[in-house]
Order: sequence, then structure tokens, then C-alpha cells
Amino acid sequence: MPYRTHRPVVMGINWMITADHPLAAQAGAGVLESGGNAVDAAVAVNLVMAVVRPHMCGLGGDLFALIYKGDTGRLEALNASGRAPGRANPEFYQSKGYVTMPESGILTATVPGAIHGWQEALERHGTLSLDRLLAKAVEYAEKGFPVYGELRRAIEEKKDLLIQSSNAAKTFLPGGNIPGIGDRLLQPDLAESLRKLAAQGPDVLYRGELGQALVALSKASGGLFSEEDLAEQTSTWLEPLRTGYRGYEICTQPPNSQGIALLIQANILEHFDLKSFGPDSADLIHFMVEAKKSAFADRDRYVCDPDFHPVPTAKMLSKAHARDRAARIDPDRAAGEVMPADFTAGGEDTIYLAVVDGEGNAVSMIQSLYEAFGSCVMVPGTGIMLHNRGRGFSLDPEHVNRLEPGKRPYHTLHPAMVLKDGRPHIVLGSPGADGQTQTVIQMLVRILEFGADVQETVEAPRWRSMPEGTLLMEGRFPSEVINELESRGHQVERRPAWDDIMGSAQAIRIDRERGVLSGGADPRRQAYAIGS
Repeated sequence: MPYRTHRPVVMGINWMITADHPLAAQAGAGVLESGGNAVDAAVAVNLVMAVVRPHMCGLGGDLFALIYKGDTGRLEALNASGRAPGRANPEFYQSKGYVTMPESGILTATVPGAIHGWQEALERHGTLSLDRLLAKAVEYAEKGFPVYGELRRAIEEKKDLLIQSSNAAKTFLPGGNIPGIGDRLLQPDLAESLRKLAAQGPDVLYRGELGQALVALSKASGGLFSEEDLAEQTSTWLEPLRTGYRGYEICTQPPNSQGIALLIQANILEHFDLKSFGPDSADLIHFMVEAKKSAFADRDRYVCDPDFHPVPTAKMLSKAHARDRAARIDPDRAAGEVMPADFTAGGEDTIYLAVVDGEGNAVSMIQSLYEAFGSCVMVPGTGIMLHNRGRGFSLDPEHVNRLEPGKRPYHTLHPAMVLKDGRPHIVLGSPGADGQTQTVIQMLVRILEFGADVQETVEAPRWRSMPEGTLLMEGRFPSEVINELESRGHQVERRPAWDDIMGSAQAIRIDRERGVLSGGADPRRQAYAIGS
């Protein structure tokens, strides 16, 4: 690969963790060193990140995971996304003057699913109980942790909205001021909620006092939550979506996640000799961006909660469909609008983590409040920020993703895993909303096509194709590559050399022949890898 890395690839032989904050990775390491497995460690990591990355994830958010168990050789997908309140419908929002879902406030929140998901993962595949994994999260909430630049910028960006939630303002704007880098951020109410979670389990939210506080806030602020909405929350275990790619199997989360778009991109790209283009070449980027446009056209038309409307996953993932899409790509010209296929005839602000242990277990987990600080509403007395995943719904009554009572919104979250001979080979993912599948496919191409190691992969310059047609490109791409793409009709916007809009990519590679684990973590944000 032509790019040097800032960090060395982290290698070990016993276990490996990548996480979006070093304190979280360290907490997971402690769990593994004390005898816990990868699932236990993943939950512990996520709990700490719910404290130290409060703008990106937390008890008020949702969760998805892929979990591979070494003893059974089985890979499962966990969907712990929450549902719309039972009284939610487009007519209610339209009566309030909305033509699209609002961006913030209590009306953007759906039932938080993460707590239920953590418990489900532990009961099914863990060895430790939730209360035993909370100690570090409680410690960092109570004693504080140092504010870092990204968190400070998020607070500054959302200051006007946070001020409207007095509890959020008290926490993140102490004394009315934006905390400085290196200041300790204290979250005593969150520490107490975590203690209650340890003592009472998930029912403290779904049937207990934390949930009662959420419903009281909802009633006082014109929201729609009821105690029944919380009590009815469930998580779902599913078969992952899979597709073959040059002898490997790429796996991800089924709808209501956008993960299917990753697999459609891989299916299309399999029809081209990517190695002949060379890494970071204009040809490679052009074909990858055009494949993304096709995949996203189908994603936007069909992905929704399959409990409410069928998603034609088999047709979307068929190799024949990919062959047709590949044939439509003009090698010399960027496409404008790409229409979705007709199958009728037949938030950005997220955390990712990966854990592999010595027993062959592997976890790819992603959790989010959606946008920075989610709804920007904190439940009084709890320290819990509510997400704004309701923004994933449409108020168009004809859209498959229309808002309906009890429905799960369209989600950008999608963990990923690559299997080789039926066993995990690469565990990977990234925050980044619409950019997630784009980042992950770039990572896969670098590893599987060009032989990059995982640290080279996460540090390499990235691009991101935006919905309106702009192609964002980090400044480390050569000028001649950018000029060539512009000559083909791509509307390129040059970004900083290291741009956090490109996500926080992380990956673990499992070398079974040599018995070595390699971890790569993105320096664009706070991600770190640690292994033994």
C-alpha cells in the first residue's frame, strides 16, 4: 500500500479489542483477562462508551450486533432497535405542522433498545451478568473522565439545543460554559442510573422507575410514550444477510438495517477486476462510487421494518441483479440520478467495537444515539439522553418506511463480519450514518483485493458519496486522481486530510494459520486497539 500509517498494527495471540475510546477498550481487556468471553467484553466496552462518548451512544439508544460462537460455529444477528410509540402516526405529526420528521426533541425518540440488547446478548452468549460488567462505567460517570476535542466540538455545535433540556445543560454545560479539553465531565445522575441498572436489571427502564421518568417527561413535553410502549420492547435474533465475494462470505445485519446496501455493493464490484485498477486510482473510486449509487437507490426504496412491509432481500442480493447493475455503469461518466430496481414483478454519530477472544468467539457491535446527543433531550434525574432514531421514518403515507405505531425505523447501523471457510476472518465496522457501508466496502476492497493490513486499511484516505451527489474526498488523494474524477462528472469536494466525517473505522483480522490476531483502529476519532 502506498500510505504509511501513524500507528503500528496491534497484534496478539490471545484476544483483541478495538473500540471508539481507549478507556472502553481497557475495560473490555479487564473483562477478558479476568475470564470473561468476547460477548461479556463487548457489553463492558459499550457500557463505558455510553459514559465517555455521551454524544454518540448511551442508555437511550439502539444496538445491533453480529455474534459468532466458537463452540457452535454459528453466527447470529441481534437486532435491539426500538419501536415507535403506540400513538405515533403521520397524522399526529402533520397536525403539529411537520411535513417531515423533526430533527430533535421528544417527538424524534423511539423506545431505547440498547439495554434490552445488552441483556439479550449476555443471556444467550455471555458468561457474566450485566451487574458485574458495570463497574468501570459507573466509575467514569461518577468520577468523570477528561473531555477531548471531538466531544467539546459536539457540545459547542449542539449548545443551543442542549440548553433547552435543563438536565442536559446542567451536565454538558456546567455553569453555562462549554467544558475545556482536559476538564473532567461528571455525570452523577447517569452513575446512579447505572447503579439501578446493576441492581434491578433492564426492567428498571422497561417496567421501572427509569421508564416512569421517561414517560413523565414525555407527557410533560408533548411526547407520545406510554409505559406499555416500554414494557413491550423486544430484541430479535436473526440470520445474518450473507453474500459470497471472491471465496469469502460477507455478513451483515438484515433490515431494518441498511446493511444490505453493503452486500449489493460487493455483488456489483465482483464483476470488475479491481486489482487491475490499483488502490486509490480514479478508475477504482469511480466504479465503487457508481456501485454505491445503485445500491443506495434500492436501499432507499425498499429497506424498512420487515414486520410491517416485506423487503425483497433475495432479489436485491441476487447475482443476476448485480450483473445487471454492473452492466449499467458507464466507465467514463458518473451517473446522475439512479432509479431503484422494480422488484414488484416477481446519524452519524455512532460507536463501533469489535472483540475476538481465545475461544473463537467474535463480536461486531454498533450502538448509537443517531445524531450528536440524539434528540438533545435528557430524561430528568437519570442522565439518559434519548436518541432521535425517529428521524428514520417517513411521513409519506405511501412510503414503505412510513411512520406506524410499534414500527422500527430505518437504521443506518450495520455491523459486519467476513467469514473464510465458515469462520470469522475479519470483524469490522464504522460509525458514519450513510457513510457506513461506503467506509466498510472501501476497507474490504483494501484488505481482500490489495492485501492491506488492518491498520493500513483504516488509515488510508477515504471518500464518501453524499445523497445530493457530492463526492467528498480527503485531501491525501493525489490531485491527478481528483482531476480525473471531476472530468468524469463527479462533483468532488476536497476535505481535510483526516476528516472525521469519514467515520471511525475499526477491524480485527484473524490469521488462523499463524494463530495471530491483528487490530486496526482509526485515528480520525478516539478509536484504539488493544490485544494480548
